[in-house]
Amino acid sequence: MRTAPRWLAIGLLLAAFAAVTSHAENEPQTEPSKAAKEAAPKEETPPASVTIIAPREAHGVLGRDVRSPTNEDMGRMVDVIVDRTGTVRAAVIDFGGFLGVGSRKIVVDWNALHFGRVADKSDNITLELTKAQVAAAPEYKEDKPIVVLGAAGSLQPLDEH
Repeated sequence: MRTAPRWLAIGLLLAAFAAVTSHAENEPQTEPSKAAKEAAPKEETPPASVTIIAPREAHGVLGRDVRSPTNEDMGRMVDVIVDRTGTVRAAVIDFGGFLGVGSRKIVVDWNALHFGRVADKSDNITLELTKAQVAAAPEYKEDKPIVVLGAAGSLQPLDEH
C-alpha cells in the first residue's frame, strides 16, 4: 500500500505540470527577457555624414564686430534670425552705446552683410549700410514684429504663412 500513494502523488504532480505548461502556451507572449534581447542581433546605426571644412573657410560670427564699408563701428553681432524652414533671414546687431550702456539691438538683412574676412577672431563683418541708416532703424524687441533693415533693394518680406 505504500507504493500506491507515492504513484498517486507522482501522477498528480505530472498532471499539474501538464496543466500549467498547457496554460502557459495559451498565454499571450510578453516582452523577451533581457538575456534574449542581448542575444538578438543588434541593428546597425548608419554612420553620420561628415563634412570637413578647412580652418580658413568658416568661423562663428556671433560676437564679431560689424563695420560699415567706410570702417565705421556698427556694433557687434549678437544673434541670428531664421525662419520656419531654418533659412537665415537676418542678424541682430548690438548697436551704439559704450561698453553695453546705451546700446540697442537692431535687425539687419543677412544679405546686407559680407563675411569676406572672418578667418581670425579679430576680423570683422562688413554691413552695407551707413551709420546714419542703422541709427534710424527701430529697436529689436523679442516677441514683437521684427523690422529688418536691408541694403537697397535686397530686403524680402517675411512670409507669414
